[in-house]
Amino acid sequence: MSQTYSITTLCKIAEVSRAGYYKWKSALGYRQIQFELETNLKEHILAIHRLRPIFGYKRMRTALLKEGFLVNHKKVRRLMRELEIRSVIRKKRPFAGRKPSVVFPNVLNREFTAETILKKFVTDITYIRVGHDFVYLSVVLDLYNNEVVAWDMSSRNDLQLVLDTIKHLNAQGAILHSDQGFQYTTKSYKILLEEKQLIGSHSRRGNCFDNACVESFFSHLKTEKLYLEKPASQMEARKLITEYINFYNQERFQKKLGDLSPVEYREAIAA
Repeated sequence: MSQTYSITTLCKIAEVSRAGYYKWKSALGYRQIQFELETNLKEHILAIHRLRPIFGYKRMRTALLKEGFLVNHKKVRRLMRELEIRSVIRKKRPFAGRKPSVVFPNVLNREFTAETILKKFVTDITYIRVGHDFVYLSVVLDLYNNEVVAWDMSSRNDLQLVLDTIKHLNAQGAILHSDQGFQYTTKSYKILLEEKQLIGSHSRRGNCFDNACVESFFSHLKTEKLYLEKPASQMEARKLITEYINFYNQERFQKKLGDLSPVEYREAIAA
């Protein structure tokens, strides 16, 4: 109708002011943006729930924070209710002699800086949507310059993915810090660290901020590359990840590095 009548005429017919009309129109656009943002957030909640059905809203919020979503627990709880999903709580079972996990002390202790290269590393895994499925990316960052020094990708979030990633590291005596995910608390992981002469370090359980640096990298990777290009296959995902890691290491400048990229910073200090 606005194509036939002027906005002024329509406002008179509806007995509203032009200012009121434009305010309503602006609010409508805002609501549409909010709807799209919440739809995207719901998709991620469903994806996480599919992988971790035991997560309640608090752990779901932590998982979302690791993916770069700054959202409070009340909103997460509301969206989970709207999606009609809830955590699947396992029944307690009598202790059956299961061997305890290998847990290292928190040697890193949130000291996310290093005086030289190859002295302090952080590692973690994230999931990446590929069509209707997921792949898993494991990376290792050097805290000296935030450079990605090792990575691998797999269709399975398992111990082998972690071991394959760590095998790329050659830095005797360095600290390798991770969360207490099941892959990082196995005897196989401990044995590999001993073979590589690496010092294991674990975050406190349930504290996502103890491994904030690598989680920040995952957030940049997804928001700057994967959410924009949306890989449809594992091969395409590997290609996009390779491109971004090369860009991140070689070109993406960081304020904490004096507006240099990780490689530029390393080479400048070594010169």
